[in-house]
Amino acid sequence: MTTRPTAPVSPEPPVSPEPPVPSGAPVPAEPFAPTPEDVRAYLRRIGAERPDRADAEALRDLQLRHLRTVPFENLSIHLGEDIVLEEKALLDKVVGAHRGGFCYEVNTAFAVLLRGLGYRVSLLQARVFGPEGKPGIPYDHMALLVETADGERWIADVGFGDHSHFPLRYEDRADQVDPGGVFRLVDTDEGDVDVLRDGKPQYRVELRPRRLADFTAGAWYHRTSPDSHFPRSLICSLLTEEGRITLSDRKLITRAKGERDERILDGEDEVRSAYRDLFGIELDVLPVVRGGISVSNPR
Repeated sequence: MTTRPTAPVSPEPPVSPEPPVPSGAPVPAEPFAPTPEDVRAYLRRIGAERPDRADAEALRDLQLRHLRTVPFENLSIHLGEDIVLEEKALLDKVVGAHRGGFCYEVNTAFAVLLRGLGYRVSLLQARVFGPEGKPGIPYDHMALLVETADGERWIADVGFGDHSHFPLRYEDRADQVDPGGVFRLVDTDEGDVDVLRDGKPQYRVELRPRRLADFTAGAWYHRTSPDSHFPRSLICSLLTEEGRITLSDRKLITRAKGERDERILDGEDEVRSAYRDLFGIELDVLPVVRGGISVSNPR
């Protein structure tokens, strides 16, 4: 009997390692498609009508409404709540519980809404520039690359606190004037894009699309590391028509029409009322910064 020669077997292509998942960190589930009721409830949450088309005008309106209704906040870290990077859990938090979150949470939830409205959305990892002008850790931040029905691409972001009010046109490398400042996208030698505000780099975006699970290590770092400012301070901040309101522990900061006012709230009842009346957040127990004192507390 003769045997036929076997064809050489090509080696399997190398697989890029996934970011490490720290012990004890929640493992995200696979992405899911929102139901029509999920989309309707989300639109009610931000006071928006369902757009006729998934175009740039609707995207601008949706981002602005999101920034004015869903606070940027890190209360879960100081309430002992799990931060679960899973789409349905984040919808339950942002829409059902009327809460906000930090970038991984609110930008993921916003991405779910946009996909449910017909936009194509990619999750992008970004590194935030620190005080010395150097980018931070990988997966330091999440931003969104959104493609409209007309094929236009925009960088949308509802999770960076005080930032642009409207999405930034991705193909535009000139100044983009926004109520939040003058923004510019600058290509780097490595193929990434720096987002500048008033000439100062804010964060560096890597354009390779990512899965939600990829951000687990970054979320764990910002929830637990003493090198991150999130475990060391409380923040709850919301864009308003006239400026911004921010509650940092017991310090209430109001910016309106170019004026800034600060005052220390008197006692737990006033703090609880501020969360409810200014941010729409009902709290039975107030968050307490690890160690019992926030860097924003008066000494």
